[in-house]
Amino acid sequence: MIKFTKMHGIGNDYIYINAIERSVKNPSKLASAMSHRHYGIGSDGLILIMESKTQGADFRMRIFNADGSEAEMCGNGIRCFAKYVYERGLHSSKELSVETLSGIRTLKLNIKNHKISSVTVDMGEPILLRNRIPMIGREGTVINEDLPLLDGTHFEITALSMGNPHAVIFVEDTEKFPVEKYGGVIENHDLFPQRTNVEFVQILNKNEILQRTWERGAGETMACGTGASAATVASILTGQTDRSLTVHLRGGDLKVSWEEHDGHVYMTGPAVDVFDGVWKE
Repeated sequence: MIKFTKMHGIGNDYIYINAIERSVKNPSKLASAMSHRHYGIGSDGLILIMESKTQGADFRMRIFNADGSEAEMCGNGIRCFAKYVYERGLHSSKELSVETLSGIRTLKLNIKNHKISSVTVDMGEPILLRNRIPMIGREGTVINEDLPLLDGTHFEITALSMGNPHAVIFVEDTEKFPVEKYGGVIENHDLFPQRTNVEFVQILNKNEILQRTWERGAGETMACGTGASAATVASILTGQTDRSLTVHLRGGDLKVSWEEHDGHVYMTGPAVDVFDGVWKE
């Protein structure tokens, strides 16, 4: 019997297990089973709350996608992580540091009436060099670069890493764009040795964008925090927007800025409890 909590950050939903109290032997297999939309609980993945043995971190977060693969970082998932540990008495400060596979992330908890209303995440500096994304090809950055597909289709992509790889593609109309047709093809393109998340982005004005995300290992999701961060950086790099944006996703809105003073990306958004339950092994 495994106690769990289902939570979501603007529709990007995850199952949370307190792995401090109870160890999880095979999280990859468990993530696939629990995340199944028809035979399981239904989610974009599984997140484990763990003790950190790294200096400077309060907790450790492990993320497993719905297909069982482990992810480096999740912007929406880490906000819900913060809500979980604060509201369940595991952490009492309004500042929180969490160890992830992409490094330690620092969070600011915005509290109202002893509940978290929103969380601001320091997403760190975007990684722009091709070999560190990683992406195969010549050295340098990937800005408005041609990406050919086997069916003869070509896309211009701006690629970067927010601790996990992203390919951003600007389109005229996100609502009409065939995300299902191209998302998986680009995710598994040979140029991305670790696969990639894919953002399809429509520029509304200098301060707003629309985004649909195909997440590596999960398919299209309602939202993606690292994806919103990547889309913001790509919009700025291509000269289409200012440095602070409202990112409209299918599940809701995120506030994202790429600050000049430290080069870090900051993302603010909500975190919501859905329900608690018990999984029978």
